[in-house]
Amino acid sequence: MLLLASAAVAGQRVALIAPDRTGTSINVREELAIRLSANSELKVLDPDVSAAAYNSTNADTPFNLTVAQARRLGPLIGCDFFILLRSADQRRSESGRGDYFEAFALIFVVSARTGRLLMWRLLRAEAGSANEARETLIAAIGPLSREIAAVIKGAASDERLGSTALQIEEIPAENTLAAANFRPPVPYRRIKPEYTSPAALYDISATVDIFIDTDVTGKITNTEITRWAGFGLDESVEKTVKAMNWRPAERDGRPLAMRFLVRYNFKKLDRQ
Repeated sequence: MLLLASAAVAGQRVALIAPDRTGTSINVREELAIRLSANSELKVLDPDVSAAAYNSTNADTPFNLTVAQARRLGPLIGCDFFILLRSADQRRSESGRGDYFEAFALIFVVSARTGRLLMWRLLRAEAGSANEARETLIAAIGPLSREIAAVIKGAASDERLGSTALQIEEIPAENTLAAANFRPPVPYRRIKPEYTSPAALYDISATVDIFIDTDVTGKITNTEITRWAGFGLDESVEKTVKAMNWRPAERDGRPLAMRFLVRYNFKKLDRQ
């Protein structure tokens, strides 16, 4: 049984990286490399060369990077997009079902130009044996590779068009002239973002950073994830901040449009 849990490119260079370097992850990496290489619009870089470049960065949290960290990886690896992946298999047990085996693959597709997480997917296959679960998982790589290619094509097109972000004031540093008589934006009511089921299933600890732009009335005009985590946590944060009403920033009693950073830390809590 296979479960899929969610989330012109001509010459686009794609790097495949398996940070844990386990045999199972390497097998998924090799299969994905074969599938993506069949797409004439993509150039898949040598996985061993990409891995060597990536390993030189000593990234502690490869699946929880800031956009700045992700942008720095691009020139080091020599790619336009990179794909982080991790795969493993494990025995699970459920009441009324007994023991079974699960094989999973976590896939993150990242733009090296912008540092943004373009998509994440959690492929899961369940079967009565570990080998059967792995085989079912590998069979799902083909359809996934076509989805990845489409996402890269769309992102490459969007990035060529560029963006025209509006200039907006950010929270001033303490003890500066701009901080005098300044009051930062605050929510009228704080809401805690949901710790999602996929994150709980794999006991994920992660941090999500989000920039929020508000106008002079406190209305949110834009949001941007600047440290991503996947597993639906980024979407959970965006949904939460947009559900809150914000009191606008003020200086000398006058409301201001403002850009500010909000950080959420996620960790699975053991319930007694």
